[in-house]
Amino acid sequence: MNRILVVDDESQLLRALRINLRARAYEVETARDGAAALAAVARRPPDVVVLDLGLPDLDGIEVITGLRGWTGVPIIVLSGRADAADKVQALDAGADDYVTKPFNMDELLARIRAALRHRTGQAPQTPRQITLGNHTIDLPAHRITPAVHLTPTEWKILTVLLRHPGALVESQRLLTEVWGPHYRTETDHLRFHIAQLRRKLEPDPAHPRYLLTEVGLGYRYQP
Repeated sequence: MNRILVVDDESQLLRALRINLRARAYEVETARDGAAALAAVARRPPDVVVLDLGLPDLDGIEVITGLRGWTGVPIIVLSGRADAADKVQALDAGADDYVTKPFNMDELLARIRAALRHRTGQAPQTPRQITLGNHTIDLPAHRITPAVHLTPTEWKILTVLLRHPGALVESQRLLTEVWGPHYRTETDHLRFHIAQLRRKLEPDPAHPRYLLTEVGLGYRYQP
């Protein structure tokens, strides 16, 4: 049975979605704010997240960013924000689909089915905790043991690399995911932050073992 996490602070909407989804044999979990949503996914990853953007604690974009730091679970935004700029921001942050309130239930159900079909072909999710040299990295919690302070940009770069163990991640892809499509040629930015990551995480930053450069192509996290 597929599990759907619905994140919204509107009680009536949560109730309606719970009834409709359960009637179609989905298991349903609900969360009323962003912190509860992040905790729920970390505790037991669902198959799809249906997420409102206007939450009482965190903005939905922050929730998307937090999830994309460590999981590829499909995220369908269900929001009253109808502006194109809001849709672009959510999709750029990592959402897979966007449905505007008020919405048609049959359409939302079709979007969920499409997300589940897409998920079937995805690679396994990144483990919650990853060992990198002497450090243990807890991706959902944004915590490193022993403690190391990373800037938000360093976290974004690191999590993109950790999501693709052993695989080449092209420089243009890193730049786009971290800074946006207008920074695809700013490779100096990337080199600086990679150097900072190595200084903080590699046992011997001058001879990196885990965060490798593929000259002229990009970077690779080697487990």
